[in-house]
Amino acid sequence: MAIPKGYRFPVQFDEAFPQGLVMVGEVSPDTEYQSREDKAKGKPARQRIDEETGKRQWKVTVTDPSEPNAKRASFEVTLLAEVQPVPATSEVLPGMRPIELDGLTAEPKVAGTGEFKYQSYLFRATAFKASAGGAGRASKSAGESAAKAA
Repeated sequence: MAIPKGYRFPVQFDEAFPQGLVMVGEVSPDTEYQSREDKAKGKPARQRIDEETGKRQWKVTVTDPSEPNAKRASFEVTLLAEVQPVPATSEVLPGMRPIELDGLTAEPKVAGTGEFKYQSYLFRATAFKASAGGAGRASKSAGESAAKAA
């Protein structure tokens, strides 16, 4: 059985991210490349549309606390929705909030350059969901750390 390039494997959030994820910053539109000429003409940037679902693409930067390699701990997740998704959790530090994703898929890809290539994944999700598992543990430990620091 051959698996076609670009196949998106459905994955449970708790299996992919056992300690949850921390969202850094805000959700923003995933826009197409815009040339200097187009910018100079004042053309608006076009938001990317997912080819498979036809939904708008949004991006968010996240950090995986369970990733041992610091260079690979932060990455972008693409959210597929018609309107901008809003996180269901509050900030634990300015600009940082624990999150849990719904409708998560992983697409394998090769990352790195030259002889330093490695297996990576392009993660997509359909929405944020209320924290019940891994992200809740992350917010509890972050809150405990903040209380100890005070």
